[in-house]
Amino acid sequence: MTDEAMAAEQETVDGRTLRGRRRRAQIIEATLEIVRRDGATGVTHRTVAKEAGITTSLTLYYFATLDDLLVAALTSVTDAYTHRIRELIDTEADPLGGLAELIAESAGPGRERALAERELSTLAARRPALRPVARRWRDNVAELARTQTDDLDAIEAFVAMSDGLCTAILLDDHEADPGHIRAVLSKALLRSSR
Repeated sequence: MTDEAMAAEQETVDGRTLRGRRRRAQIIEATLEIVRRDGATGVTHRTVAKEAGITTSLTLYYFATLDDLLVAALTSVTDAYTHRIRELIDTEADPLGGLAELIAESAGPGRERALAERELSTLAARRPALRPVARRWRDNVAELARTQTDDLDAIEAFVAMSDGLCTAILLDDHEADPGHIRAVLSKALLRSSR
């Protein structure tokens, strides 16, 4: 095979791979849109296909089961949160303040994604396939708390407080104050100073 033929074959493979990634992303976004609009119970291969403007068989090609589809959607959201929390741990001078900002976004521009994440995470109580992905948020928040304390009870309280604040913000219909959120989170860590 000539170098030109190998290069053309590689471009074809890369093109197919790229189209496959785009199609998967399209299906995941359609799934998240349905979760945001109708809740997780509205997600079926058929409703996702309709939302994405593709055939049901294409959604089944990329995601063989409904759990595969829901796991991919939840992973999409939790990966974004994981990246943000990782940045807070690695580079932020005030990781608590950064987490407070991230949580406060649930009342503003990040509300729709946070709502989808919360709904899918809650669904994990009934769908075991979702549990490992649903735990990522809690694991990442615990890792951030460990930058502040090694008290296991304080870390557990911090994670629970973060979860509760996220839920409360989604239930409220007004702006969230990052300063207030930071103060509440800080109190969860006070146990370690006793």
